[in-house]
Amino acid sequence: MTGPGHEDAAASFDPLRAKLARVAYRMLGSVADAEDMVQEAFIRWMKADRAQVREPEAFLRSTVTRLCLDQLKSARRQRETYIGPWLPDPVVEEEEEPEDVTLPLMLALERLSPLERAAFLLHDVFGLGFDEIATTIERDAAACRQLAARARSHVREARSRFQVDKQHGLELAQAFFAASRSGDMKALGAMLAADVTVHSDGGGKRPAALEPIIGFEAVMKVQTYLAEHFRKLGSTLLRAGFINGLPGFITREADGEIQTTALDIVDGKVAAIYVMRNPDKLKHLN
Repeated sequence: MTGPGHEDAAASFDPLRAKLARVAYRMLGSVADAEDMVQEAFIRWMKADRAQVREPEAFLRSTVTRLCLDQLKSARRQRETYIGPWLPDPVVEEEEEPEDVTLPLMLALERLSPLERAAFLLHDVFGLGFDEIATTIERDAAACRQLAARARSHVREARSRFQVDKQHGLELAQAFFAASRSGDMKALGAMLAADVTVHSDGGGKRPAALEPIIGFEAVMKVQTYLAEHFRKLGSTLLRAGFINGLPGFITREADGEIQTTALDIVDGKVAAIYVMRNPDKLKHLN
């Protein structure tokens, strides 16, 4: 689709595309769905009477948010039948753009209603006033304030994380990779918290635990088994980095597929391990 109207719409839309994608991804936890919502917003922008829009960014942010609210209804139905733990698509943080919504917080957001999620993200993450949020989600400002407050109380624990120094976080991630792949269980065990958990998302497409693995002994037992698997079949480190705000790494495994591992570090220990193996959620990294 080309022409003067398309070019005019693109000229005002393209500078906002990345911001709109951030809103959509944080609402949905899916890179592909977020891209679809942004593209649908662009189509609506082309059809809109743009001369009457005083603030294009606010108009488009509102459009994307409403599209995401509709999408969440069907997404929640799909997640009811999802095989194993559901994790958001991994996004590798760019150096110049630090992640403001970490993986534990995104999982906490899953427990909120769509309206609570929208109010919290728009106000607490993107800094919008409740009047604009009210227009966006079609509730009055007082109701939006209550939605955000209720959401805040639910996600408070996930938000109160200690910030890990970037370099130290990457060093821990690389040490975790080395110990877990070499079978150095003593070194690996020294990194883990007593109540460490493992969450592995295979989506029914690749082998993964169907329930979270909880506690030091259970996690070490699984890691010992995996170390033998890695020793025989191999596991190649592609890069270390921050995945959804957590230190981690990307690997290519013996089946030729990539996977991501993100580590939630609390008080210097690995408190949670998040492994993404679902190939559908890793396509954008290829």
